[in-house]
Amino acid sequence: MGSRILTLQRQARELGRLRTGFTDGKRPVRSRTWIISSHAEHYVQAAADAWGGTVEQWQPLGNGAPQYRVITEAESIDALMPPGDPLSQYNELWSGGGCQRRCDGQRERLSGQPCICLRQFGEDWHHQPKGRVCSATSRLTVILPDMPDVGVWRAETHSFYAANEWGGTVDMVLSGTGGNGLVPVALRIEPRQRVADGKTKRFPVVVVEIRGITPRQALTGPLPTALALDPAGGGQPHGAIEAPRPDYLAEAESALTPDDVGDVYRKAHAAGHLDDELIGWLKAIADRLKAEPAAEPEAEPRPGPDEDGAYDAEFVDDDPGEAA
Repeated sequence: MGSRILTLQRQARELGRLRTGFTDGKRPVRSRTWIISSHAEHYVQAAADAWGGTVEQWQPLGNGAPQYRVITEAESIDALMPPGDPLSQYNELWSGGGCQRRCDGQRERLSGQPCICLRQFGEDWHHQPKGRVCSATSRLTVILPDMPDVGVWRAETHSFYAANEWGGTVDMVLSGTGGNGLVPVALRIEPRQRVADGKTKRFPVVVVEIRGITPRQALTGPLPTALALDPAGGGQPHGAIEAPRPDYLAEAESALTPDDVGDVYRKAHAAGHLDDELIGWLKAIADRLKAEPAAEPEAEPRPGPDEDGAYDAEFVDDDPGEAA
């Protein structure tokens, strides 16, 4: 093997981003499926071939360089956690001039001061509107094993719920593997809801799930590479098996809008699983969603762009006051 410069920090090249929202030119829009963006068109085309959707040119808001993106049809994407610690988390505040604050919860790293948001607004600073205080920012680097080239993709969220859950999952896995070897995971957009002040608010949260292996396997040391790459087959060649029937009722119950229930209907119809009983249940769920009053959106200051030139709207968050 050749030599290396020992003082250099070796890291894989970032090939693109995994996003959960976009802007329609005026406002942020939540997406029920993954959006994949990159500066390289052939990477995005490979993602469209794998997960559906149409490749389009995309100009991030602000002065970011032109990119390509695809709004896929996939709510869940299979990935690999690379060796080392793939998760970075800070409370961050961005503006048109770049990152203004990057805090670890106790000390703001750019100025060296104690947590500024805590000093200004007290322990409930999380309830302040976005753009006025920091947002919990989590960045997870993953490998998409069936995409072109060798490198990593970055999933980013400003969700308070995801910040807690991603840290718990990754730290638990690292306690078993020591940061060595690959770990198969699934990144899934999970619809959730909460009721506060008599209003029901629905929002998506990205969850990181261990894929194809048991907790015992994940926590007893580094996995063999063959098993990480092919957990369903135990690292051995295997034939195709028939996919189980989806739980259409569960998907419909977690829907955010009547249109989402319609997507479940069309999915069941395309698979040949639609029957009178399922149609009745889906219609009842859609009617219930139509009857629920929509929550009034809260006025919030317009956020600034991140280091990629994309505004905070490109990374859809959950409710800003849920960080109690």
